[in-house]
Amino acid sequence: MAEPADIQGIGTSPARRWLRRTAALMIGAPLVAALLAGPAAPAARAGEIGKAPTGSRTVDVSLDGVAPSAPVKGDTLTVSGTVTNRGKETITGATVDLRVGSKLPSRTAIDAAAKRTDFVLGSDPAPLGGKYTVKFAKLPSGISQDFTLSVPVGKLGLGDDGVYQLGVSLSGQTSRVPYDQVLGIERTFLPWQEEERDSRTKVTYLWPLIASAHVTAETDTDDQRTPVFADDSLATELAPGGRLEQLVSLGSRLPVTWVIDPDLLASADAMAGDYRVKSGDTTVAGKNQAVAKKWLTSLEAAVADGKVVALPFADPDLASIAHRGKNVSGTLSHLQRATEAAAKTVQTVLHVKPSTDFAWPVDGAIDPSIVDVATSAGAHKVIARSDSLQETGNLAYTPTAARPIGGGTTAVVADARLSTAFQGDMSKAEDSTLAVQKFLALTLALAEQDTDAERSIVVAPQRTPTVAQAQSMARALHGLDDERWTQPLGLVEAAGAKPDADATTSVPRASKYPKRLRSQELPTQAFQDIKSTQVSLDNFQVILTQPERVVTPFGNALNRSMSTSWRGRPLEAQQYRDSVRTYLQGLVNEVQLISKSDVTLSGRSATIPVTVQNRLLQGVDHLVLRLKSENATRLKLNDGGAVAEQPIRIGPGHSQSVKFDAAANINGQVRMTAQLYTEDGTPYGEEMTFTVKVSELTPTVLLVIAGGLLLLVLAGVRMYTQRKRVNAGGPADGGGGEPEQPSDPTPDTGPESGEPSAPGEKVER
Repeated sequence: MAEPADIQGIGTSPARRWLRRTAALMIGAPLVAALLAGPAAPAARAGEIGKAPTGSRTVDVSLDGVAPSAPVKGDTLTVSGTVTNRGKETITGATVDLRVGSKLPSRTAIDAAAKRTDFVLGSDPAPLGGKYTVKFAKLPSGISQDFTLSVPVGKLGLGDDGVYQLGVSLSGQTSRVPYDQVLGIERTFLPWQEEERDSRTKVTYLWPLIASAHVTAETDTDDQRTPVFADDSLATELAPGGRLEQLVSLGSRLPVTWVIDPDLLASADAMAGDYRVKSGDTTVAGKNQAVAKKWLTSLEAAVADGKVVALPFADPDLASIAHRGKNVSGTLSHLQRATEAAAKTVQTVLHVKPSTDFAWPVDGAIDPSIVDVATSAGAHKVIARSDSLQETGNLAYTPTAARPIGGGTTAVVADARLSTAFQGDMSKAEDSTLAVQKFLALTLALAEQDTDAERSIVVAPQRTPTVAQAQSMARALHGLDDERWTQPLGLVEAAGAKPDADATTSVPRASKYPKRLRSQELPTQAFQDIKSTQVSLDNFQVILTQPERVVTPFGNALNRSMSTSWRGRPLEAQQYRDSVRTYLQGLVNEVQLISKSDVTLSGRSATIPVTVQNRLLQGVDHLVLRLKSENATRLKLNDGGAVAEQPIRIGPGHSQSVKFDAAANINGQVRMTAQLYTEDGTPYGEEMTFTVKVSELTPTVLLVIAGGLLLLVLAGVRMYTQRKRVNAGGPADGGGGEPEQPSDPTPDTGPESGEPSAPGEKVER
């Protein structure tokens, strides 16, 4: 049969023959490899691609427990889990085996081994076999089966101290492949250290107690200034089983350094007393005082040994301040005040003296501007992370954590591998187990590194671990309880350890800061909003007789506006800032001028009243009311000027009417402006305008009016006299009077009567 090229009329050159042979070899190579691989790696059948998982991924093997996590001689290792058939065929003759690999030489080798998912014949170790297996006659499609393997440690074939890979596999047959093959495998790590090492690595584990903002700037309208919470979700975290309760409960039994946000303590302390919770446009009484009190009592007992580091109040976002906020005036002042409030809050609530000399940027990522901002507030030690302060040399080991970075500042560099070990979803038993075993393996591999120097390693986990993450962290630390290759150390001591001369001390450039973290930062507008609110607060507090009633809650709220907890929540952050500003403006408006209608001024001089109202729950002072005449020629104030001022002092819930003397010269209208000012001349509130109508009465006009009144009086007297004479019939004269003349008119009214007059009737009285 002719080649396709010949049929098409194309000649067969040597080059083309070589290409055809090469293509044939490439096509045939996988088939040959499959045949050589034997039953464990059969060739895929036509049509299987894109369908149900095949080969060593047919079965999902879940490792849900390894106990003990770091066994010693004489222990029995128990590995438990679940196998699930994800394929479309029933598996027969299923066998669950334990496979112990060779010792892994380094942490890099551990990382590489952790990424493997497929079974590779020749690379993966042989099964332990024998009686240390679990068998299932059938494993139908979609069905799961639990298993438990228990093996004496002496049967594992472990050699020298170090880290060994531990695999659990399922082998079996299907109707299409009727011979044994590995259909699923999962791997973990087994730290093996028979006895305590002569030189142990000192490990500092940070245990963070940090939460998002819960308290608003508002206080209730009572003398106790009852705090108002945005919601009652903090109580859920403090309650038994809640995130913060679990952190305290677990941490109390661990050799850790507590890293605490003082705002959390202040919030829990506020909840322990009377507090209110926002509910729509009103507030309701909080009911979780007992929960908060119990949590604070437990925490106070847990930190009694004094290993406490206090972050600045509300855990301000140092990177956001450095990159977006430091050029907005007042921002660094807020950071300074937040640092000053930290020690006082912790001592007041927990009765221990914390260290306030540490700054902790997000994820330990630093650049020169972040270091500058951190130290500007008084911190001399910055908690960084090794993936930020990467080694530039060829060190074959992990150096000690403390590094001098200039200016008297020490970078405490946390180990990135260990710090990120529990950042995933730890709610599944398998995920938690694998994370714990890898953490322990990494610490042992670190201790096995070839160096004579005694080292201090710091672990800085995620800021707000979940309950499952905290429980996994605790399990891992308990795996180090016997201190065979590690020894616990406090953060203050770790920061003071002798630095490694070969470790890098260069702070990375700003361009190296992770883009992912930069995109989460607070915008510049956030710091401008905070500045605007602070200016309003400064103007407001100077008029108060008890300024501390607003300075403290609003100062804390502004600190919360810069919190690291807003990362990834830009809308909520904006809403919180807006709520603080709106509430403050509402208080400012409680002291205001009462609007008045136009005033008519008759005469050369008079007084003009202006009313100031104070609806606050405290008195106001140090205010000045300034009244201005826009036409001093027509209407002058006080001593003849266009402007007059009077001091204002008003008690809580009262109003004050202030009177200004005025003198008019010319008739007409004059526009008046009233404005409150603080004593330093800063306008307070909105100005008020009204009009004064001047109607001046001259002496001539007064004389004419007086003459008219006199004529009216005389006319009235004359009319009264005439009527009396008529009604009396004339004067008596010799027993008779002058006869009534026929031409005399009839009187227009009758004798006075006690009856009411008819409508429109003219009545003489």
